[in-house]
Amino acid sequence: MNDSAPHRVSLVIPVYRGEKTLPTLIAEIAPLTLGQSTPKGTRYVICEVILVHDCGPDRSDSVLEELGAKYSFVRPIWLSKNYGQHAATMAGMASATGDWVATIDEDCQQDPVDIGRMLDSAVNESLQLVYAQPTNPPPHGWLRNILSRTAKAITAILLGNSQIGKFNSFRLVDGEISRTLAAYCGNGVYLDVGLFWIVGRMGHCPVRLRNELDRPSGYSYLKLFGHFWNLILTTGTRPLRLITMMGFCSLAVAIGISGFAFYGKFFNDDPVQGWASLLIVVAFFSGATLTSLGVIAEYLAVTMGIVMGKPLYVISTKPTRTGIHS
Repeated sequence: MNDSAPHRVSLVIPVYRGEKTLPTLIAEIAPLTLGQSTPKGTRYVICEVILVHDCGPDRSDSVLEELGAKYSFVRPIWLSKNYGQHAATMAGMASATGDWVATIDEDCQQDPVDIGRMLDSAVNESLQLVYAQPTNPPPHGWLRNILSRTAKAITAILLGNSQIGKFNSFRLVDGEISRTLAAYCGNGVYLDVGLFWIVGRMGHCPVRLRNELDRPSGYSYLKLFGHFWNLILTTGTRPLRLITMMGFCSLAVAIGISGFAFYGKFFNDDPVQGWASLLIVVAFFSGATLTSLGVIAEYLAVTMGIVMGKPLYVISTKPTRTGIHS
């Protein structure tokens, strides 16, 4: 890149319930589209803001149209139905044209000004991907925060990389990598796992989260568990290896129980209770077998979804109407 030319950053925002928060967020972003300098003097500009309408229950569609008419840098993208945050994010990444692609939530919890600090980390450390690393707890309930940390820790173990466990929806990605990922990443692949597959240099930038504006969360605990399960299934073959290890452990337990029973029978003349031990052994190994088959079946379901060509998202040329007019 020419040293005199500012870094062009495309900002992707998946929109589900942004009716109340988007006008405030876009007003904060507007000064950044005129050109800014990072804290370390790197010049950059938000060249476009891609708002991906994910067909939420409110009147976000009308707000997107109004913002698109008011600001020349706003580009609405209309999905044909609700596909979820990760699919909406990748739809925006596929349409981005900047040297860098930043992704941010619609709830104003993340400060767009921090993009400059993340760009400093990317440029000075030659990184391809920078995640925001919150220095304060997220403004959610204690239970949700604990579950989030636990899920990320499990992900780090399954992927064999402690850094990927610190992923965040606020990220800065090299433009070529983001567009490549969006081109080949199919249905059922978790966005951050896909990034982990192709990114060689990844880092984190400390940021401070803000309180969310008046906006109900779009994620129930059931939906969050669904995201976590999808994350587990797309981490690779490590869960299958855990099943293999569980099988070896089960075999070792069976051998140990058998040895204990034989020792008691032939050396201590202890009576061996047949029905109780038989029920325990049958129940234990039946549960282990069903667990293994269930996880394998989930893998086959994900594979079938990819092989059958189920689309991750479909973009419409017309605004999708989902909210109800009052």
